Amino acid sequence: MNGLVKRAFRYRFYPSEAQAAELSRTFGCVRKVYNLALQARAEAWTLRGERVGYEATSALLTVWKRTEELAFLAEVSSVPLQQALRHLQAGFTNFFAKRARFPRFKSRKKSRASAEYTRSAFRWRDGALTLAKMAEPLDIRWSRPLPEGAVPSTVTVSRDAAGRWFVSLLCDDPGVTPLPATDAVIGVDAGLDHLLVLSTGEKIGNPRHERRDRAALAKAQRALCRKQKGSANRNKARVKVARVHARIADRRSDFLHKITTRLVRETQTLVIEDLAVSNMVGNHRLARAINDAGWRRFRQLLLYKANWYGRDVIVVDRWFPSSKLCSVCGELAAVMPLQVRTWTCACGTTHDRDVNAARNILAAGLAVTVCGAGVRPQRNPPGGQSATKQKTLRREP
Repeated sequence: MNGLVKRAFRYRFYPSEAQAAELSRTFGCVRKVYNLALQARAEAWTLRGERVGYEATSALLTVWKRTEELAFLAEVSSVPLQQALRHLQAGFTNFFAKRARFPRFKSRKKSRASAEYTRSAFRWRDGALTLAKMAEPLDIRWSRPLPEGAVPSTVTVSRDAAGRWFVSLLCDDPGVTPLPATDAVIGVDAGLDHLLVLSTGEKIGNPRHERRDRAALAKAQRALCRKQKGSANRNKARVKVARVHARIADRRSDFLHKITTRLVRETQTLVIEDLAVSNMVGNHRLARAINDAGWRRFRQLLLYKANWYGRDVIVVDRWFPSSKLCSVCGELAAVMPLQVRTWTCACGTTHDRDVNAARNILAAGLAVTVCGAGVRPQRNPPGGQSATKQKTLRREP
């Protein structure tokens, strides 16, 4: 990691009626401009084989504002509209680079309501934030202080399905610096009985956040189903369901942040598995528990925090048989059903399934670094199998 880290600080705020109305109009205009630009670019490519870039869509935006049908676009700040076009351009760039799917149209009911403001569209003075087209600063709840002397470069305002308003301030954080190096190295096995099992033998329990609120969620969803579609009461019931979901998501995020921060602070090198979560949720008996565990989010948090603080994360291949392999003698068991939590190898060693898997993941990750295979799992390695897929030979007595 070189230079200062750009970090977003997210806070809840409570807008006045005028501010809420202005932001709601802005959200709608952002969505409209994004969809119009996406349609124009798609039609240009489909009908004429022409690529339309950001500059062309920006010129189209000026034309749209001058029409009678879309004159309302000129009533809100132009910066969030331009940022929507930049986001669309980034989406097409990722699509052509085969990093993402083709951009999709934004839905009024399902898409995230947000607007992004750059420095020219907000005023930051004495800790008060005032957005363009607004006379008063936002009523922000400062749950934690910004870095000393920090000045936001970008402000993103959003409203979630539960009706909560948030503002995210992007600024440089000089407090993020590499931690002192240590010799600690651990393997991490993700599971459902225990969320994480470390190669040291430590087991971190699975809080099962969704299960704690399952009764409240079911009650709110039943009430929603009884309401007439399109009615005001149905919208109120929808918000109640969204609030339960938000409470579950907030607890899960808080727990994962605390766990990943602790692991990064205490460990120099962490080895994890490359789990195919999208494939695993195809098992309908386990899908609910897998989604509640948040394995993908855990990996995302671990990767960016390790990059911030000078730690290493090694990801071993998803096909590595960590659960079936004896960490003592290297014997590979023929089968290992999920219900088997402890097993005894032919060498006489009795294993805890998850601890044994974590130790095998650690050994495989260290082998990856020694063999020079890199930290990313190899799908089609030039020499045949990846370093983590080499056949493990059983040691002779």
